[in-house]
Parts: sequence; structure tokens; C-alpha cells
Amino acid sequence: MRAENQMAPPASGAGEQTLVELLLHQAQNPSKVAVSHKVDGRWQEVTWGQVLQQVKELSAGLLAQGVKPGDRVALFANTTLQWVVSDLAISAARAVTVPIYSSNTPDECRYILNHSETTVLLVDNDEKDAKQIGRLSRIRQRLADCPTVRKVVVFEGPATGEREISLAEVLAQGKAEEAAHPSAFEERSRQVAVEDAWGFIYTSGTTGEPKGVILTHGNWAYEARITQALGLMLPQDSVMLFLPLAHVFAQVVKAAWLRMSFRLIFAESVDKLLPNLVETRPSVLPSVPRVFEKVYNNVVANGSSAPGLKGKLFRWAFRLFDEYTEAKLQGREYNSLSFTLARKLVFNKVRGTLSEKLGGNMRLFISGGAPLSRKIAYFFDLLGFKVLEGYGLTETSAPCNVNLPEKIKIGTVGPALPGTEIKIASDGEILVRGPCVMKGYYKNPTATAEALEPDGWFHTGDIGELDADRYLRITDRKKDIIVTAGGKNVAPQNIENTLKTFPLISQSMVYGDQRPFLVVLVTVAEEPARKLLLDKGIQVGSYAELGKRPEIRAAVQEILNKVNADQPPYSTLKKFEIMDADFTQESGELTPTLKVKRKFCSQKYATIIGKLYEGGKGGD
Repeated sequence: MRAENQMAPPASGAGEQTLVELLLHQAQNPSKVAVSHKVDGRWQEVTWGQVLQQVKELSAGLLAQGVKPGDRVALFANTTLQWVVSDLAISAARAVTVPIYSSNTPDECRYILNHSETTVLLVDNDEKDAKQIGRLSRIRQRLADCPTVRKVVVFEGPATGEREISLAEVLAQGKAEEAAHPSAFEERSRQVAVEDAWGFIYTSGTTGEPKGVILTHGNWAYEARITQALGLMLPQDSVMLFLPLAHVFAQVVKAAWLRMSFRLIFAESVDKLLPNLVETRPSVLPSVPRVFEKVYNNVVANGSSAPGLKGKLFRWAFRLFDEYTEAKLQGREYNSLSFTLARKLVFNKVRGTLSEKLGGNMRLFISGGAPLSRKIAYFFDLLGFKVLEGYGLTETSAPCNVNLPEKIKIGTVGPALPGTEIKIASDGEILVRGPCVMKGYYKNPTATAEALEPDGWFHTGDIGELDADRYLRITDRKKDIIVTAGGKNVAPQNIENTLKTFPLISQSMVYGDQRPFLVVLVTVAEEPARKLLLDKGIQVGSYAELGKRPEIRAAVQEILNKVNADQPPYSTLKKFEIMDADFTQESGELTPTLKVKRKFCSQKYATIIGKLYEGGKGGD
């Protein structure tokens, strides 16, 4: 095995700083705008001086609630300015942040609160969200089973019961404390060390119980410094944030903001991301592949269905794009005069339209959290958009590899970050060592010893290879690789990513471990499915009815036939089932970064999968 490192570690002359020190530094320019967020339907700006004051008051309020150095304080809320203020207030109180994903179930919340021995929980009140029971209600369902939680701080609305207190009351206490002891905040902040634990992030994971990953202020200081050094985000940028702050990817954005003082824009929600982009015109969008998939599929669906000559031109251009992509995937040049014409007549117009829909000011996108389909990456590249795909895990404080703005290699996740080492084990597993790697798993020495070698190498559980430029290519998860009954190894994510490049497909899960052939569970995208039926004069009511229509099944089978045509026989999909509902975080099939939880789905839909294997390969 040979360690690979893209470049020498950058000089650390400026020294690493804690997140609280970075905040104090930025607040030396108190009138500079730090944040844009929507309040009562209008975008409002918040300065660094205002952010610091909010952090000071909440931090003092937490101390008044009995929070002590080293205490765990949990955060269960959506991505908002209040989340960030709360997190920094926890750090300034010398406590440890325990983020909880906003989609976590009551039982998942109970597990995290009890395992981390959380003493105080801050939670927002989202009872109006129709998708899932509100976070405060979920906590109230299990609070009696969480003995270490002394107080629940409720962001909005009234507090009930002895263990609840409103955020307004905590802030009032903190404001009084801050007025009485104005120098206390800075004194406490100086006692926070770079090597101190910032927080425990519990891995959402696609398999097994979550583990509490211990990440330090030093981990984030390193990520922020490298983010700036590589030009991923710059002080002059405006960065839109919609990612869950319980995930490491969003935490890198937060740390970079504290270091560089760019304008951080909080999206209202994922559903309102596109209008928010137009309203605020950011220059950088950190995102997950699902967003790129939806943008691509919307472009294809809308363009293909356009009437008359416009639709014919679009369909002709995208047939050529398919040829272009196939050539790229095979490493061939594609010098078609027709494609050159298609660029001028179609793709240049698509770029202009899409650019405006994305705000008209986008410098680059950063993609992480899951693999990005190469076809979709080629689409954005063709239009002139820079999409930097990176790679990392919770245990590596998000990115340990990332494509560089001046050298993007589609199909890879880029070289190692400066100061980080990558090597490939004899079985193909990717190992990482460097300042991004976690301290270990909280209260789990066995798992820590399994993942971390004594000399600092972390076992990622992913399979990959390094090319001649030392750019890393991920081939699959070690635990996700399917070994068929015939002994063939299949990487299911590659097939699933290809399926999702078709607008009709929303989600998919390939199954076949120790089985004679592969099958797939499919969910359809509702809008394209309904349009397909309407074009045939058919109307249906519920989502579940869509998958039962023979027209939809025939369309899905046609997609499978196209995908199978490019697969060796042992990787072809022999049978499929269209699910009655789309996969979601709320129903448990997806992680917060919208990856399919393979083990969960395999267990939840075991009966459906079993029926697909009845009667042999069959055929639709």
C-alpha cells in the first residue's frame, strides 16, 4: 500500500482557532453583514455584532440553566440562524454540541439523548409541518425515558411541564447575566481549546445503530482553512445553506463562514430552494446529488414535452447528448458536427435559462453526501457549470478529498486535501489519515479500535482506486457490495445512480446478495408519471395508483432494458416492483443526505423482495 497526498500541508503560521475565537475575530467588524435569512416573508440581514450578542446572551443563559464544561447539549431543529447561534453558545459555555437530525424518529432521539447523556436539549416547534409529527411532540413522547435531560429549551411557543423552559426565558436570564458580568464571555472563550470536543455527531448510517463521532474544534479549523486555500469558498462569496446542520457537510460551511466572513444565506427549506436562489443570487451552493438529479430531470422532462419544433430540437439534442456521454464514459473523443450545432441551438439556451433559475450568479457547486451520477455531472459540465464533487464521512469531518476548481475530473472525488493522506488497502478499502479524522466514537472503544489504527489510519469502509493524478474514484461501499449466488461482485450504487438519470425514476434500491439474480425496488417521480398517463388520456388519484398502471410499468421496464443493455449479464435487473409511496426521510428509507438505507429497506420490504424471487427470473 502506498499513501497518496495531493500536496504538502499548508503552513499553519496563523495557528488554528476554536469556533468561538473565529466568531470573536469576525465580530471585530460588528456592522458587517454575516447572514441573510427570511423573517415573516422578507429577507433580513444580520450583522456579526448582532450574531455575537445573541451568542453571548444564550451562552450565559445556558450557564444559568446549570450547563457545565463538558456537558452534552443537544440541538434538534431545522437549519436556521438560531441553530448556529445555539451551537456557538454551547461551545462558548465549554459544553459539547449533540446535533439531532430534524427527521429523527422519537426512538432515535431517545437513543441519542441517552447514549450521549445529554443534560439540556434545545428544540424548535414545527407542529405545522404536515409531513411528520413535530419535533417538540416527538421529544415529549419520549422525554420520560430520557433521565439525564434536565431541561428542554423550546424555541417557539409556550413551555409545558417542569422540564421545559422557553428560549425567551433562557435569553432573559442570559441577558441579565451578560450585563452583570460583561467580560465573562471572553474569559470562558479563552478556556476552549482547539483539541476540545466540539460535538458528537451520531452517524445516520445506512446500517446498524448510530455511533457518536467525536469531532473537535481543530477538525473544523482545519476544514475551514483548507476550504479557503483551495478556493471552494472565498470571503467575497455568498453561500446558500439548506443542508441539515446535524450533518458534517453543513458544519464545514459553518466553519468556513466563521473563518472567511462571507455572506451566509439560510434557505427557507429544500422545497423553496429554487425561488430562494433567484431572490438572493448566491455564488456558491453546497448540495447533495439529489438536487442536481431533480434539476436535470426537470430540464429533460420539460424540454422533451415542449410542443412543435422546440420539442423536436430538444429531443434531437439530447439524443446527441446521450452519445456524447457514452463516449465520455468510454474515454473516447466525440467530435460530431451535429453536436456542435446542438450546443448552439439548444444547450446554450438551456444554460441561460437554467443559470437564471439558479440565481444568475453561481460561481460553483459543491456536491457531497452521496455519489453524483457521471451523466448528470457531464450535463452540468457541458452547460459550463462547475460542480466540485468531494468525498468524506462523518468520521473525517466531511471532505478528505475534493475536485479542484481549476481541475475537475468527472467520475472522481478529487485529490486528498492538503495535509491529508489517502491509501488503498490490499482489499481495495480507502484509508485516511490527517487533521480531518475524528478522535473516536463516544463510549465505544471497540468500534473505535476497529475503525482507527494506532498510527492514525481510519478505515472508511469504502472501496476505491487512485488514478495517475492521485484523484480518488469511489467504486462502492465495502458493506454494500452485492455478492450474487454465482459469486459475482456487483456495486449497486452505480446501477441506482444510472436509474435516477431517467426523469420517471425517483428512487431505487437494487437487491441480490446471495441470490441468483438482481431485482430492484423503484419509486416513480409523481409529476412525470402523471404527465405520461395524461398524455394517454388517463387520470389517476393517489400516488399508489400510479405504480399499478400498466403504462407506468411498461415505461419502467423500458428504462430497465436500456440500463441492462450496458451491464454484464450478472448485473442486469431481472424483476422490479414499483412502490406505493416514494422513499423519504420521514418514512425511514432515506438518510438526511438522501441516500437509501439499504438494510432498513431490505428488512421493511422483505415480503415484496421475496415475491420477486418466486418463480425464477420470469419477466415483465
